[in-house]
Amino acid sequence: MPSVTHDDAPLLADLMPWSVAPPRLGRGWPTAPDAASLKARWDAFVKAEGPDREALLQPTRSRTLHTAVGQLPGQSGGTEKLARASGPCPEPVRVLHAPFDEQWLIPDHRLIDAARPELWRVADDRQIFAVETATAADSTGPPLLATSLLPVLRPGRVRPLYRRPCGAEPNLAPGLLETLAARLGRSPAPVDVLAWAMAAVGPDLTVPLTEDPDLWARGVELGHRILWLMRRNGNRPKLPGGRRPYVRAPLPSRPLTLHYDRAEEALLLDEGRISPVPPQAWDFEVSGVRVLDQWFTTRTTEPEPGTLAAIRPTTWSQTWTSELLELITILALLAELRPHQKELTITAPITTTDLHKAGVLPAPQPSRKPASVLDTNEEGPEGQLALI
Repeated sequence: MPSVTHDDAPLLADLMPWSVAPPRLGRGWPTAPDAASLKARWDAFVKAEGPDREALLQPTRSRTLHTAVGQLPGQSGGTEKLARASGPCPEPVRVLHAPFDEQWLIPDHRLIDAARPELWRVADDRQIFAVETATAADSTGPPLLATSLLPVLRPGRVRPLYRRPCGAEPNLAPGLLETLAARLGRSPAPVDVLAWAMAAVGPDLTVPLTEDPDLWARGVELGHRILWLMRRNGNRPKLPGGRRPYVRAPLPSRPLTLHYDRAEEALLLDEGRISPVPPQAWDFEVSGVRVLDQWFTTRTTEPEPGTLAAIRPTTWSQTWTSELLELITILALLAELRPHQKELTITAPITTTDLHKAGVLPAPQPSRKPASVLDTNEEGPEGQLALI
């Protein structure tokens, strides 16, 4: 976060006016750290009948065995009522389940209490979702996360960078790009605006802007690196040689405890050992929760016996070890960027008042609502064609 802000900085909600509440799953078993478990859970679900199937579903007011809903946009889940569901599991998709925790989800509308179809319609390889976090003013955690995956973590709102598929129609206040271009003497791309926001956003989700082209360039460059690390796209990040974490003692087949040896900079999974792990990676928090703790707990907490969530790997997988090493690297590299963010002393600010005078704010009401998107037919309940 920048070391100097100003009282009249615009809110992220003004700059990226369209936002969506995060999906509400309603039950935990349709998500898992591995896709194979989800397919096994689905098979167990459709093999059960009557009251047994109902108990496995864990029904809510929004979803029961007899709820009629349409297909999720772009997905192949069935639309007959779950009481009659059969056949193979819809192919699981990768989602952001918690901060920096990528997991898998059965993309079936019948299993998700509030799926937010408007997010699924604009999710593609061009999209970037900005996700607000519940960060206190004195927290060191990031107020904003970014992901290329569909985010299903709560409680913050989700702001897609684009309102339509294929990177069309940026979710920016109309006229913002033109105003920035006139004040900076250069034409920023929509992703540059998001990059600046990632670097400069404050805990209160204000985004101080500047018309200083050199400062803008530094902030955008910093923000693009943050985006790259958070999205994990392209080449995998690496720490310099000698600082890269490695497995120094084999991890057990089912680790139960996670500890950190600060003096040795070692992460201890029972008798297993990973080092070096910088203190900044271990201390990295989002919304007051240590990221590494949450990631480990999700994979090791014993679920309730007899539930579908109890269908899970019986041993720790090599994939999880690789993901953990990468997560340590990402958190360490992000922590190294914090001092650079604090050095973004905002000079020559573009204030909320300036944006009002330029006619950029307030953003018109239609820009706060989803665009009308229907590029493909969406199957409605019981196989009918959905009309939108």
